[in-house]
Amino acid sequence: MLFRQLFDQDTGTYTYLIADEASRSAVLVDPVIEQLERDLRLLKELGLKLKYCLETHVHADHITGTARLRELTGCTGVVPEGAPAGCADYFIKDGEVLRVSAVTIKAIATPGHTDSHMAYQVGDDRVLTGDALLIRGCGRTDFQSGNAAQLYDSITQKLYSLPDETLVYPAHDYHGNTVSTIGEEKAWNPRTHGRDRQGFADFMNSQNFPYPAKIMEALPANERCGNVAAAAITETRYA
Repeated sequence: MLFRQLFDQDTGTYTYLIADEASRSAVLVDPVIEQLERDLRLLKELGLKLKYCLETHVHADHITGTARLRELTGCTGVVPEGAPAGCADYFIKDGEVLRVSAVTIKAIATPGHTDSHMAYQVGDDRVLTGDALLIRGCGRTDFQSGNAAQLYDSITQKLYSLPDETLVYPAHDYHGNTVSTIGEEKAWNPRTHGRDRQGFADFMNSQNFPYPAKIMEALPANERCGNVAAAAITETRYA
């Protein structure tokens, strides 16, 4: 398996490139529209054919590159079941396995940051946690139908049930971290360590996070898989 972690400095977003080395079939997870040329160049350099663009959720802090990548490569756009993105080619369900030749990507429903969020277990040694579980943190729960108690369940019952040695690759980081493990997060994540479900919910609900800088353009665009022109028509809904 070929695995690359790519970074967008402006939004602190990680995009993941996963490919089967024999067939050269590839997946991009959480692509960022501003990094379109980077991603296309890397696919070309590595001799890969993009088969899927896969989203962990409908993002509020950046516009996905899925629409343009679909136009340019013919890839399939995949989003979690229940996500408000009627433009998607396919809605992946909890427990479903996306196969890229010999590479397996299993969807794990992890709602709470949003109500239609998925983590993805890649093979048997790593998990892409999206915004549910960050390195020494977690996603916010104060908009997009977020629910703090639900996120606690997703983290502690779904993600923390994976083997301790499982590598954790989040959708964002703002402190220079790149990878963790389930064992590390269980022991050291300050959002969950020493807190029960109610304590976690009380803490998250007491936070006053600033809204993402790009929310007014990102949400309507991502509900259209990154089609910026179409999203401009409905952007005033978020004003």
